[in-house]
Amino acid sequence: MLRLYDSRLSGNSWKVRILLSQLGIAYERITLDLTRGDTQDPAFRAKSRFARVPVLELEDGRTIVESGAILTHLAEGTPLLPTDPLARAEVMSWMFFEQADLQRAIGTARVYKLRGLGQSMALEIDRLQKEAYPALEKLERWLQEHAWLVGDGYTLADLAVFAYVSMAQQGGFVMERFPAIAQWIARVKAQPGWVALLHGEAAPQAT
Repeated sequence: MLRLYDSRLSGNSWKVRILLSQLGIAYERITLDLTRGDTQDPAFRAKSRFARVPVLELEDGRTIVESGAILTHLAEGTPLLPTDPLARAEVMSWMFFEQADLQRAIGTARVYKLRGLGQSMALEIDRLQKEAYPALEKLERWLQEHAWLVGDGYTLADLAVFAYVSMAQQGGFVMERFPAIAQWIARVKAQPGWVALLHGEAAPQAT
């Protein structure tokens, strides 16, 4: 059985759990406590050369690190990852865009807020928001004319971009500015097999 090493509030780990659910793949989940420094444990570092989650451990003990690589590996041969070279490249371009222009800024601002550092890190949060808003505006413009990011249906691109964008409000982003994104988020959540970040728990609140 596959084994997924993740953390409770990690958006990148959430992407992998959603995909595993949508593909109906059984796995064992091992949730690490990042505040306790679990990713620095030598046993975990032997599995993750970058010492961070998520990590997917295969049945033979080999591991795949970085969420984009894990998603691509799992989606291979499914409709979520097109075989057409151009469509596949478009999926990958959205995944690269998310990691470069959205994930770090949204994720870092969110962490500060969730840890109660909103006031002490206000200037840094403001900088991060100014960094990510232009990317959100690009996404909004695309979704004003397209229901999905690539082609006519839900693909790995939508899943990969969805996670952190859907949590941007927790980082203090004013998402009411982006109605097309809001409608797209609802479409992604309506996909069969979608799972919430937390099961049976209240959603984390930014402060």
